[in-house]
Amino acid sequence: MSLTEKDKEFLKQLARDAIEARLFKKKPQKKEIPEGLKNHQGAFVTIKKKGDLRGCIGYIKGYMPLHETVEQMAVQAAFHDPRFNALTKEEYDDIEIEISVLSPLKKIDSIDEIQVGTHGIYIEKGFYSGLLLPQVATEYGWDRKTFLEHTCYKAGLPKDAYKEKDTNIYIFSADIF
Repeated sequence: MSLTEKDKEFLKQLARDAIEARLFKKKPQKKEIPEGLKNHQGAFVTIKKKGDLRGCIGYIKGYMPLHETVEQMAVQAAFHDPRFNALTKEEYDDIEIEISVLSPLKKIDSIDEIQVGTHGIYIEKGFYSGLLLPQVATEYGWDRKTFLEHTCYKAGLPKDAYKEKDTNIYIFSADIF
């Protein structure tokens, strides 16, 4: 995950352009894609309006080139996050875009490996799964146990499901900008 500042600026502009094109029915401009953004990496796009969450959607794994993931997830976060109504033209000037480019998932055997503020958590048990990005725990001032409990809630599991042997816990880091 060695994105340059120029790469990060490019991705943020790409996300904003994708949202703007959809919202104002404009044709997106073709851009020369930097080589480093053609790698397959997971990423989430978070939209905030005046500091409050307004949408957040992403891919855990790198199913496509990073630039395509960011472009598609920006549109998904703005218009298809089921927790929110679609973004409106009136809200557009008040949004901020945050991108989290994820490292590959690492399965852990001990919750002691989780470093709050550094790691995000992905929990899966049976057909249930949930993910929280690293910055969520920091923003809410959570400790490791609270972070795990909220990830279980997000997965639709009881808060202490992380303690069960058939629950898989993965950690990852993120380049957040």
